[in-house]
Amino acid sequence: MKKFRGVFLKNDKEIGLMREANRIVSRILDELGENVRPGVSTMYFENICRARCDEYGVRPNFLGYQGFPFALCCSVNEEIVHGFPSEERILKEGDIVSFDMGVEYKGFHGDSARTFGVGQVSKEAQKLMDVTRESLYIGIEQARPGNNLYDISAAIQSYVEGFGLGIVRRFVGHGIGSHLHEKPEIPNFVPRGLSGVPLKAGMVLAIEPMVTLGAYEVEILEDNWTAVTKDRNLSAHFEHTVAVTHDGPRILSLSD
Repeated sequence: MKKFRGVFLKNDKEIGLMREANRIVSRILDELGENVRPGVSTMYFENICRARCDEYGVRPNFLGYQGFPFALCCSVNEEIVHGFPSEERILKEGDIVSFDMGVEYKGFHGDSARTFGVGQVSKEAQKLMDVTRESLYIGIEQARPGNNLYDISAAIQSYVEGFGLGIVRRFVGHGIGSHLHEKPEIPNFVPRGLSGVPLKAGMVLAIEPMVTLGAYEVEILEDNWTAVTKDRNLSAHFEHTVAVTHDGPRILSLSD
């Protein structure tokens, strides 16, 4: 494993291990999405995650990370990220729910997130989810050698703000590899006065736009983890782990 400006560059073998970690994450997220419906508690999804990690023989990498008490971040409606699963939180028709989940496989990490509608959702909620998902893929297209990190940021920001939606500033994407969070940070907006690093083949990036129907300001709830929109408007979150290769971006967090 080489380093470039503090960023670990992965070789083909390491990217292969990360592909398997992310394939497992994607399969678990597929199953979570299939079970989203009104009347289900959010703890139900935590139980699925733990059971599948046991079956696959992998470690849920969020569990215990900096004290986080669950394998799954489960965030509903105005919750942006780091929401706690709960037996008391029951999904209702029209909710939207974001699942953020990762595993460690043979020393390497996978990380991905998706937002799902619960039953029939409003046009505004559907637009929010669609734009957030589309912005992720537009950002991924910029993850090519020779581009700058902030080309990813600019592509996401331009697309999202073109629909009049807000981009969360407090939480950003990140490098990933033998550690869950590595350099570089990947904002979904272009920071003023800073220059991003050049993209090199071998970088692996967790790109994750978090988008709101209203303003981008954030509050943290009393559990010291759950982040919510300050104006309590809806928020959506999509994430893929992406390898920068000579042939262009390779999304690792897809199912077969």
